[in-house]
Amino acid sequence: MSDVPFGFGPQDPDNEEPDDRNRGDSSDGGSGGGAGFSGGAGSFPGFGGMPGPGGMPGSGGMPNFDISALGQMLTQLGQALSHSSSGDSGPVNYDLAKQLAHQQLQTNKHTERPTQQQTKAIEDGIQLAELWLDPTTAFPTGTHVVRSWSAGDWVDNTLPTWKRLCDPVAERVSEAWLEALPDEAKQAAGPIVSMLGQMGGLTFGSQLGNGLAQLGGEVLTSTDVGLPLGPDGTAALLPANIERFGKGLDRPASEVTVFLAAREAAHHRLFSHVPWLRQRLLATVEEYARGIHVDTSSLEDLASKVDPSDPNSMQELMNSGMLEPRTTDEQQAALTRLETLLALVEGWVDVVVADAVGERLPGADALSETVRRRRATGGPAEQTFATLVGLQLRPRRLRAAASLWRLLTERHGVTSRDRVWDHPDLLPDGSDLDEPLDFADRWGQSNEDLDDPIAAIRRAEAAEQAGESGSEDSTGEERGEDDDR
Repeated sequence: MSDVPFGFGPQDPDNEEPDDRNRGDSSDGGSGGGAGFSGGAGSFPGFGGMPGPGGMPGSGGMPNFDISALGQMLTQLGQALSHSSSGDSGPVNYDLAKQLAHQQLQTNKHTERPTQQQTKAIEDGIQLAELWLDPTTAFPTGTHVVRSWSAGDWVDNTLPTWKRLCDPVAERVSEAWLEALPDEAKQAAGPIVSMLGQMGGLTFGSQLGNGLAQLGGEVLTSTDVGLPLGPDGTAALLPANIERFGKGLDRPASEVTVFLAAREAAHHRLFSHVPWLRQRLLATVEEYARGIHVDTSSLEDLASKVDPSDPNSMQELMNSGMLEPRTTDEQQAALTRLETLLALVEGWVDVVVADAVGERLPGADALSETVRRRRATGGPAEQTFATLVGLQLRPRRLRAAASLWRLLTERHGVTSRDRVWDHPDLLPDGSDLDEPLDFADRWGQSNEDLDDPIAAIRRAEAAEQAGESGSEDSTGEERGEDDDR
């Protein structure tokens, strides 16, 4: 998947984290050719694998592309054209996204159906994990249904949530381009504007379909990206992906399944019993989307630099980043809040699961380290949000969040620690992750008021009376001075 927001070219390598520059396309399946609307060299927006202008006759030498790639391109083009009149007129063509995702999963041979033995192992793993989690968190179970999903099942069951995540960004991108056009251009465009919007929906749908296909072949659980993507209360694991994940770990398959079941169950406890959390995450994405705008000067530069006689000039400009929207201060603040909130969720899960399985699974530490490394090398969570909103879910924040939750547990206990989730205003922010000791001290003081609210009210009233008394004494002294005079 492309580490860029919907519809824009790759970021400047000089602005990437060192790990991102070294990572490249090392994840399974790669991101080249399937990124769709990434704007990468050699591909047209929306159709992964389509040869770029550099491979066309007349660009120097004979065209160099595989005939199978050409066939795939024509197939995707035909699908896109058929979907252009399918009635899906929203900012993202989800019908196309779903069909492309299933098609690529089939091409990549990620269509394994769970066996009865795997389904039973997952049900037993969730049941055991719930028992182990009971003493490590104040939240009761949030799991009502246990499912074993194939990669295709994951796509079908998570698509409704992806709609809520993708619509705000894609819709705002489309509006921003329209707003950037001069009034004369809008009037001259007429019906072409609606056609461009439809093509934008196809483009976004193509990119989302490619992304869902890659994620569907990688994710291990329904909450693997740090969000409750599936139906409420449905704990789901993907046994085929778990089997691939477990290869080379030198741990029994049953141990890997129970460990991942504990993470899934912990996520559901948090999302089920912190009702504002899901909406807060989605609202932050929408806040970022509202700030998207396009600099009209880029359009003027584009018009002056495009050489109609040179088909490569447009491709070079698309890859140069000229048309990418600039991130505003408000957007950066929204991204920081989203990154912090996701880090707090994952850090809490890390601590709760470590306490639940640490002494019961011999390989728990090794599995935890494997999950951390998976995130550090560009796991599903980081790649998904990089594609969606340009967010890099940095492992440094996750480690800091886990350290803060561990400190709160040791100082104030499980029940007091989980009270932090009672209201969004109580949550640590980015500065608290930098100074966890200060937050733990403040939480200890505020927690006394939570334990005895009546005493807290009395202390507040006493302080208020003391303030009024001091004011009266000061007034009396002033009056005495006046009498003396």
